[in-house]
Amino acid sequence: MGDKVDLGSLITRKAAGEKLTMVTAYDFPFARLVDEADIDLILVGDSLGNVVLGYPDTLPVTMDEMLHHTRAVSRGVRRGLVIGDMPFMSYNVTTPEAIRNAGRFVKEAGADLVKLEGGEAVADTVAAIVRAGMPVCGHLGLTPQTATQLGGYRVQGRTAATARTILADALRLEEAGSSMIVLECVPDRVAARISASLRIPTIGIGAGPGCDGQVLVLHDLLGLGVGDFQPRFVKRFGEVADATRAAVSAYRDEVVAGTFPAAEHSFTITDEELDKL
Repeated sequence: MGDKVDLGSLITRKAAGEKLTMVTAYDFPFARLVDEADIDLILVGDSLGNVVLGYPDTLPVTMDEMLHHTRAVSRGVRRGLVIGDMPFMSYNVTTPEAIRNAGRFVKEAGADLVKLEGGEAVADTVAAIVRAGMPVCGHLGLTPQTATQLGGYRVQGRTAATARTILADALRLEEAGSSMIVLECVPDRVAARISASLRIPTIGIGAGPGCDGQVLVLHDLLGLGVGDFQPRFVKRFGEVADATRAAVSAYRDEVVAGTFPAAEHSFTITDEELDKL
């Protein structure tokens, strides 16, 4: 494991063409494993609502739930930067409330940055959070918290007009002080052009190889997703779900057969003490 990632060095690494890595994780053991693999950025996404809490989407996720999981991840990370995802309505009402909630991620949960969805509409909020001393990661393209307004979970920026809006939003977030921007479900050449227009790094998910880095949800890349749906941008780098089912089935079979636990898994008492009993 290398030295702690320096937030300020990310722009230098972008300029040098060095790709950045981000993985979304939600708990201590997985965060520790991801960190040991030298991943640069660990995002505690509000996608935990779908992935580990069983919600239909991200909207029900609360600040308390996000802080709980971000604390767990922060305890497992030594090298990477931890990003806390600000949930729906935690930054949309007033700027003071947004600053307060961002501060809770940093002070109470150990996050290094916070992430907000949106462009021009949240730029002033981003600037206020940055002025308060907390780094921010932006999020453009498909923004799950407002997916209904976007017409559902679909690619954004497929026309010149909509692509131009995403580019303008990206430049505005950079001006507001964002340290990086996630681009989700944006056409590859649009994302590449946006990345080339920015000084700060872009992290793509379903946005092609022209971004400065990539992010995937850990459960997706491990093949741990629930259900049959798999987004086009997901590549499975493992099949942990199959291995888990096989292991649990083997455990069940041995318990039913009476072969587990065996002597080596049990504790003993002397005959003398047993006789006293």
